[in-house]
Order: sequence, then C-alpha cells, then structure tokens
Amino acid sequence: MIELETPEAFEKHLRSGASLSHVVIQGLDLRRYTRELSTVALTGTVFLGCELEKDALQAALAHGALVFPPISGVPYHPYRGSLYTPEELYAGFDPAHPETYEATLDARIYRHWEAHGRGTPPTLLETLAQRLHDHAITDAMEDLLAAGHEPRKVVAIMGGHSMKRGQPDYRGVAMLARELARAGFFLVSGGGPGAMEATHVGAWFSQRSESELDAALALLAKAPSYTDREWLARAFEVRSAFPLGPRDEFACSSLGIPTWHYGHEPPNPFATHIAKYFANSVREDGLLTIAKGGIVYAPGSAGTIQEIFQDACQNHYNSVGVISPMIFLGTEFWTRTRPVYPLLAQLAQGQEYARHLMLTDSRDDVVKALLDYDRASLDAA
Repeated sequence: MIELETPEAFEKHLRSGASLSHVVIQGLDLRRYTRELSTVALTGTVFLGCELEKDALQAALAHGALVFPPISGVPYHPYRGSLYTPEELYAGFDPAHPETYEATLDARIYRHWEAHGRGTPPTLLETLAQRLHDHAITDAMEDLLAAGHEPRKVVAIMGGHSMKRGQPDYRGVAMLARELARAGFFLVSGGGPGAMEATHVGAWFSQRSESELDAALALLAKAPSYTDREWLARAFEVRSAFPLGPRDEFACSSLGIPTWHYGHEPPNPFATHIAKYFANSVREDGLLTIAKGGIVYAPGSAGTIQEIFQDACQNHYNSVGVISPMIFLGTEFWTRTRPVYPLLAQLAQGQEYARHLMLTDSRDDVVKALLDYDRASLDAA
C-alpha cells in the first residue's frame, strides 16, 4: 500500500489524480481537504491519527475507510511518520544553560512516561498510544534503511554507557566507527552515551581529518560522563564547531536507537536519525535484527552481554534469515574481565556462525572482516 506521511506527499498524490483507495495516510491535518475527501473513493483507505472535519469523517466511514482517531493528552505523536532528529528532541536546549534540557521534548516525554506507570501504564489508552508510537517508529526506521537505490549496509557497535569521554577505549570506538563509515557502512547503536556516543561521533567525523576528530574529543572530554552537568552542552559545542555540510548528510549519517526506559540517559545528539522507543524489548530486538552487516562488541557490562547472547540466539537458529559477524573488540576484556567469548565460542561449535566469530584488538582486522563479509554476501546474492 502507498503510505502518505507528509503534507507534501499528500498534496503531490492529490495533484497527480491518483486514487486514494487503499492508501495509508498517517498523522496529517486534513481539515483543509474536506471537499476533496468528500468527493473521491476512499475504499480501503486507512487514516492513522489524521485530523478530519465532520463531513470528511462521515464520507470516509461511508466508503468503508478505516479511521484511527488522534489520541490527545500525551506529549508525543503516536502516529508520527518519521524518526526523531536531535533538533526535534532537543528543541529549546541552550548549551549555555544546561538546565534548559528539562524543557525539551525528550525530557517532557520522559517525565510523562515516569508519571504514567513507566513500563506498565495504568490505562489502556496510554498503553495503546505507546504501542502505536513504537509501531510508527519501526515503520519509519524501515523506510530509512530501504531508502535509496540499494539497502544500507548496516553495522552496529555495542558497548557500555559508562565508557567515558577521554578514555582510550572511547577514542578507539570513534576511530573504528569513522573508518567503517568511510568504508560505506551505515552505523547504528543503542543511541545513548559511552561507547554508543563514540559510534556516532566517529560517523559524524567520517569526512573530516583525524586531527579534527581529536580536537572534538578533547572538547567532549571536558564533561566525561553523561552524569556531568555539561555533558550535553559539550556535545552541542562540538556540533557547532564541526557542523555537517549538505554533502555530508548521507556519508556522515547514523542511526541511534535509544529508549525512554533508560530516559535518565539522554540520547546523544551525534546520531543524525533517532528511533526512540518506549518498549525496551522491541528496541533491543529491532536493533540486533537490522544489523545484518555485523555487530562489533566494545567493552560493556550487563546490557552489552545481554545483547551478545540475544544476537547469538538469532545466529544460532538463523531466526532472521542472515548469519552475520559477531566481532569482539578487546581480547583481555572479553576473555578475562568479562570472559564471554570462550563460552560463546564453545556454544557455537558445530554451528555455521562459529566461522563468523572474531576476537581482536585491531581496528584494521574489524574493518577487513566486515568488508570481506559484505563482499561474500554480495557474491552469494
């Protein structure tokens, strides 16, 4: 079915003279189009949270259209037709006054989520609104990944939120992400601080020099942890000092997939696209599923380890139709500090994904392994 998710797309469709039958119209204010909607066939048309005048609504129902009404009383749009951007989530934030974060859309939604039962809303309407929102986010994310002449080559980097700016590991992840973006991969992460932020910093600087990246990392290191008052302000300082140009928007783009379940960790603003969810389980599974080009595991704790075995389960049973690389960056960490790799290697014995496991300390090895996998996948196709 055709999906119309912007006023521009709806106008273009109307001007073309194409039928609105069996078309999905999502989250649009259509009150100025009552005459058009009252005189065309709407058989099988789906209106998701659209604003309709009474006559248009009656015509839609009379033609057998399916109408999902808008939901009021929530600070988010359950039927949104696009992903978030840092500019939308952080509108009104003033880096000179970090306390202004509390007035941003991101903070307002988090407070609403906390005040309405967190993960277990007390009302059916709130639950429905959250589920519709998350469904819309997934739909918009799939549109993003499918846009263009060929699907994006998605690679995820996972790692801990406690990894601090200024640490060697943080720079290592940023350098790796920069190299992967320059090699044509589309970087995704959990969209939060630490190793996740370093992933998007690397993509942001993929078209800039290493010295410029190091200058940015020095600025960020003035507020090492997301618990520091200046953490978000330093990020916007770097964005202002090293803005993306029109030619950088595709090459430097990346996708962060955070959740209000961890809303005390603001999403990092270096991800150019943000798929923020209410349901953490949907977010986790979706993130691992779209990373069909492979996943790199930087040092992390319980959350990262959960993702490792969730990814291993997908590979073990080939449940998403692709068996992709699982690369562990940090030999000492993954064999002694968090000895996950030996267990995983034993679990994989005799399974196809055993040959896609890698343990290394070398960024070059990571990039080569992912490029080799990508070439082999293209040859197989």
